[in-house]
Amino acid sequence: MAVENREWYLACYAPHGVPNSNHLKLRTVSLSLEPHSIPDGHVAIETLLLSIDPYLRTTFTGPHNLDGLYFPQFQLNEVIRGVGIGRVKVSKDSKYKEGDIVLVFGDLPFAEYSVISSTNIFTKIDAASDGISLPDYLSCLGVPGFAAWVSIEVIGKAKEGSNVFISAASGGVGMIAGQLAKLRSCRVIGTTGSDEKVKLMKEEFGYDDGFNYNKEADFDAALSKYFPDGIDVYVDNVGGKMLEAVLNHVNKHARIPLCGMISQYNKVWTERDGVRNLLNMVGKEVRMEGFMIGSHFNRFDDFAKEMKKYIKEGKVKAKHKINIGIESVLDSLNSLFTSSNVGKVIIQFNAQ
Repeated sequence: MAVENREWYLACYAPHGVPNSNHLKLRTVSLSLEPHSIPDGHVAIETLLLSIDPYLRTTFTGPHNLDGLYFPQFQLNEVIRGVGIGRVKVSKDSKYKEGDIVLVFGDLPFAEYSVISSTNIFTKIDAASDGISLPDYLSCLGVPGFAAWVSIEVIGKAKEGSNVFISAASGGVGMIAGQLAKLRSCRVIGTTGSDEKVKLMKEEFGYDDGFNYNKEADFDAALSKYFPDGIDVYVDNVGGKMLEAVLNHVNKHARIPLCGMISQYNKVWTERDGVRNLLNMVGKEVRMEGFMIGSHFNRFDDFAKEMKKYIKEGKVKAKHKINIGIESVLDSLNSLFTSSNVGKVIIQFNAQ
């Protein structure tokens, strides 16, 4: 059986700015799902859900980018790939059978159907017995949840009484990081881009307080107000001017996990906001550490066990923005860079 298969590919590099339809394009190709056409050790996947994550933006910059990120760049005319959930249609690996629901971390083509090596499957999902929804596997148990857990537990080492500040607090990582910090009896303040999202992070995600950065002309003054006793842990998702302001308010031995810098992704490095007060890190003996979640996969089982327990107990929850259909990929990606985005952005395919 051959299917008419729609897929997104990189047509032109986007060294700066928000990617548009000149950079990412949707095309239709024929793909055989006949068993004889599937190589040994491979499976044919029908995509159910795709995770739209900010890191994807950094894979379209081009071969000469100077971001310091080790994400490989997609080649021109190559199908873009990411994290998603699919259903096995044909298997040439005895570990998987038709109908299995699988999670693929980083290597699932943005296509309705695909043939991938079974080594790219992260795990099988039994949502019925787990009692956990499929979208939660892409939020609380996916890239955002794991990044939040590494930030709070591994690098931030948040503990009872810690003053924790989280930027992009209503986004995919921030909403979970705040809840994890509260479960560790921390005082948690967040910042986000609208009054509505400030209300959301307080009422739904349990933040103690927060502010709308678009209404604050002086970040230093805002942080003085919300952190009279200084900041012990700052989960940085935005970089730029907010990071600089935070360094004026850190306590001795503060920890700063650098999870992302979404305010800077669409700029070439020479146009990005510099941080002028790094000397504060010396006198305060601050630890600031960037990380990639792949370097912490040895802790994933610890994370998953803890997170599944919290989800089942109702102690951690996520808000999902689910867009329907493969054609929504470009708009979904670009929504991450606007103040309108709330929670985890997911694309649900019509096969769901």
